[in-house]
Amino acid sequence: MQAVRQEEFGGPEVLRITTVPRPRPDIGEVLVRVHAAGVNPTDWKHRAGRRFLGDPPYTLGWDVSGVVEEVGLGVTLHKPGDEVYGMLPYPYGAGSHAEYVTAPARALVPKPAALSHVQAGALPLVGLTAWQSLVDTAGISAGDRVLIHAAAGGVGHAAVQIAKARGAYVIGTASAAKHSFVQNLGADEMVDYREVDFTEAVKGADVVLDTIGGEYQLRSLQSLRPGGVLVSTLPRPAEGLWDRAAELGVRAELILVEADQAGMQALTQLVNEGRLKAEVSDTFPLTQVARAHEAGETGRTTGKLVLTMV
Repeated sequence: MQAVRQEEFGGPEVLRITTVPRPRPDIGEVLVRVHAAGVNPTDWKHRAGRRFLGDPPYTLGWDVSGVVEEVGLGVTLHKPGDEVYGMLPYPYGAGSHAEYVTAPARALVPKPAALSHVQAGALPLVGLTAWQSLVDTAGISAGDRVLIHAAAGGVGHAAVQIAKARGAYVIGTASAAKHSFVQNLGADEMVDYREVDFTEAVKGADVVLDTIGGEYQLRSLQSLRPGGVLVSTLPRPAEGLWDRAAELGVRAELILVEADQAGMQALTQLVNEGRLKAEVSDTFPLTQVARAHEAGETGRTTGKLVLTMV
């Protein structure tokens, strides 16, 4: 099969299309013929050597949408021919940027009929990150005021929709050019981070979702009400984060997304209800994976980038 491999850390030029043996599913696994796979910031950060995997060689990619080709011993949830989607175990289960990939059976769920493989391949990692941040960690409920940073980005645009589905009042930060996009997803209020200091514009939030990290973690604490919670998808705390949170009487949590069957089922329910979709900014064939990384690293993408294999 064809797969994207890298032998060293570096820029997009280190990515190579290579012929490798097709994997076989182990006990409790399925083999999926990949139709589409999202490209996320964690992919280009790993490519450059700034994340959790060891040294190359390896194949990146965690999002997957495709068709079950073969099942391993003991698998009853999926059969050959089933259309499925989900996220490979993060971070050590990477490998979806290839024509075939093996995955734990319970990392995948049936693909909604309303979604194309491209749309489905864009959703799992960002959707699960948003769900696990807002629902599992922050416990948002109807009426909560939720501030979502980078609300037009991959995780951000999924988070806006999930928060609205839970009945929250959503405030998003984004450049002015992206305000209408985020408002069409359901945001109640927008802040142009280039023109306005969000710490002055937003006070008394119940939850802040930070997808930027660094000093944004510390500044976001100022937008919370006493007892509120900051959830950051960047797992390294800014210096002094815990002490400052304690001073303000708020909670700070750092999250890493996990493969999650229940979470995927919850996302699927929202999709089927018409309350969640992934905005696909652009698609690239597998052979143009370097271009996908280049596009992502500009930081100007709205929604998601997706690789297509068939």
